[in-house]
Amino acid sequence: MVQLRTDAQSMPLDEATVEWPESESPFVHVATLTLSQQDVAQRGQAEYGQGLAFNIWRLPPEQAPVGSIAEARKVVYAAGARARHEANGQGLQDPPQARPAACPYSATQSSISGLGEVGAKDQCIVKAVIYPSIGVARVGSSESEWFVGPEVCDPPHHAAGFYRDSKKQLKRQAARFRVYGVNVLGDIVRELTPDNAKIRWQVQLANTKSAWYGFQLALDIPEAASAPPTTLRNAGIADRTQLAITPKAKVVSGKNAKPKKFDDGRFMGKPVYLGETFTDEQGRLIVLGGHGAAGACDDSRAITFANNEGWYDDTSDGPVNAEVIYDGQPLLVDPAWVIVGPPNYGPQRKSVRTMWDLMRDVAIKAGTLPMPMRPSFTFDILPIFERLAGLQWVNAGFASGFGWKGVNDLTSAQALARLSSASPVYVELRRTIANQFRNDAVDSWSPKPWPWLYGDAMDVPAAKTPRQNASLSDTQLAMLAEWARGNFVEDYAADRVAPRSLDEVPLALQGDTLTKAALDFCLADAFHPGCEMTWPVRTATMYMAPFRFAHALDGWIAPALGEVITYAAISLTNGPLCGQQAGGLTRWMAVPWQTDSASCRSGYDKNYDPYVPSFWPARVPNQVLTRQNYDVVMDEKKPLGERLAAFANRASWIEPLGATSYTDQINNMIHHFDHLGVVEVHAGPSDREHFPAHIEVEDQHVPIKDMPNPTASPHSASHEALRLQVGALAGPRAESVDIMTIEKAQRFPRGLPG
Repeated sequence: MVQLRTDAQSMPLDEATVEWPESESPFVHVATLTLSQQDVAQRGQAEYGQGLAFNIWRLPPEQAPVGSIAEARKVVYAAGARARHEANGQGLQDPPQARPAACPYSATQSSISGLGEVGAKDQCIVKAVIYPSIGVARVGSSESEWFVGPEVCDPPHHAAGFYRDSKKQLKRQAARFRVYGVNVLGDIVRELTPDNAKIRWQVQLANTKSAWYGFQLALDIPEAASAPPTTLRNAGIADRTQLAITPKAKVVSGKNAKPKKFDDGRFMGKPVYLGETFTDEQGRLIVLGGHGAAGACDDSRAITFANNEGWYDDTSDGPVNAEVIYDGQPLLVDPAWVIVGPPNYGPQRKSVRTMWDLMRDVAIKAGTLPMPMRPSFTFDILPIFERLAGLQWVNAGFASGFGWKGVNDLTSAQALARLSSASPVYVELRRTIANQFRNDAVDSWSPKPWPWLYGDAMDVPAAKTPRQNASLSDTQLAMLAEWARGNFVEDYAADRVAPRSLDEVPLALQGDTLTKAALDFCLADAFHPGCEMTWPVRTATMYMAPFRFAHALDGWIAPALGEVITYAAISLTNGPLCGQQAGGLTRWMAVPWQTDSASCRSGYDKNYDPYVPSFWPARVPNQVLTRQNYDVVMDEKKPLGERLAAFANRASWIEPLGATSYTDQINNMIHHFDHLGVVEVHAGPSDREHFPAHIEVEDQHVPIKDMPNPTASPHSASHEALRLQVGALAGPRAESVDIMTIEKAQRFPRGLPG
């Protein structure tokens, strides 16, 4: 109904309280509107409504509102809509057509363990998103050969010898990125490539370790107050830019784009190559890191695990961006990040709590991801048991405790038949297992609870703190508690085959799969300081979305923080724990990385156990099965007892580093990190009753000659000759080197508060 204005005097436009008399102008029926019933909780309805903006000028010019009230509304409504859309990160553009009354989405939904619903039918691409949101590359000594890192969560193993080139040098691991077009809900519609879009990639890498602060302890835990102060590395160098390796950003586009090298950065005037970037035959982005180079500007030797003055290495990190034009329109693009970390010496192994688990926990606590109402046995519980068992190939303690026919058999067919059932019959079994996992509130510093891994506040002798040893994430522990009660999804299938390549993953799940695959092979225990990333990733302000780091604004100049930092100083708004710049993630790590990897061992306190707890066995093995013992296992003509003994025998992974001194060991690691063995998958023997179907074996065990000390006396040559002679007679005894007093194991010289 409308009321025509027939008298300007009795029907004013600027006096809203004056009611127009119907006696002079009765209402006229002009149309009948039928509004279909809507479900306000319907998937996508809230997002659709949030994108709308009220405007009374959507009508022909001759019917435009007039008067001061209308003019005021025009300004206020527009300003309000603009402010709301900018605050919500939405484009201010009304939808071209109404949303259908019927739900346009399929009822079929699936998820990757709580990563989100899929099955959207809406094919309208409104934004581009780069996946993985965090890609992981790794250094390697091979000059020309490389491979793409895991792109599915359970990748098939490669053939023996895959990780080395013909010269036995380690291949680099590349990070590969893709762009996906998503609809208004963020659901993937299609992958965008040069075949259907214009894509211009931009990558920046940097290594700013030597210009940053040294590592003493994770600053976000209470024990940091008792550790030595966190001070600047190389504090005597006034020009800090000489310490930061910051090559310019590189841009590539199209298919098979030629490599652009990150070789224009310098450390104390010396050029340092950090890697290169290019595209493959589909136009996807490839990022390669450095070759594992490390050195000192004054030719000094490394002497400690994390803070070697005057040193650099060629790990790095930085933002990955893209400009995308699709269907003639530029799209907003969600950026990604790339981390270039150390090699992966245990390529099939995952730690019990992975970086993906940690970041998921951060997102759930921040309210940006929902907590599953009921955990999935297959995707939430089973992986914990499988990872405990998998560490048998890189640590002798885990081999006895969780390995093949070990004390705690959680992955055999018989065990899984019971553990995957929610039947009340097994409630006490489930509760008993769940109670074995460390709970910081009750377990204190005991090394006995699972997992047998060191924590952020590890010390020798054991620090009286619950962070002496590691625990699972709060999310994992909560899901284990629900599993123990029988409140979980019974979705285990013994014959389930996980996707072995990304092509086997539904399109809608490919993005999250790429991210999870990358982060599952990164360590989250212990941050001492860490392998690929460290403790800042526990901070919610580091993220723009779950699993996606926030980027600093272009041109952002970080504030100076002084010579000593504390957590209170760096947790301020716009500080180091907010938007990141190139080099912002790896700067917290050890320099060079090799000294830390050579120091991360197991069983520091031999009086308790020679093999556990351990630091990073999934990436840096402790004890491994040698090729010689594997050959004995596979020789079915030999007595069974001899074969079983060979299978149980584990050699020290660090033996090639020698046994002269800790300093020699870490310097040997710097110069010959590729001599250390990679743990590969081999077929087991035919007698399955006694041996598993697959056995993981160290690929080589090459002794390293001690690197010369530039400041040593002329008699050092005779010392080295003696070392080799002793080694030839008695074999390498790297674990005999006393490391109980090294800085990594002595973090609290003044003790902890009582």
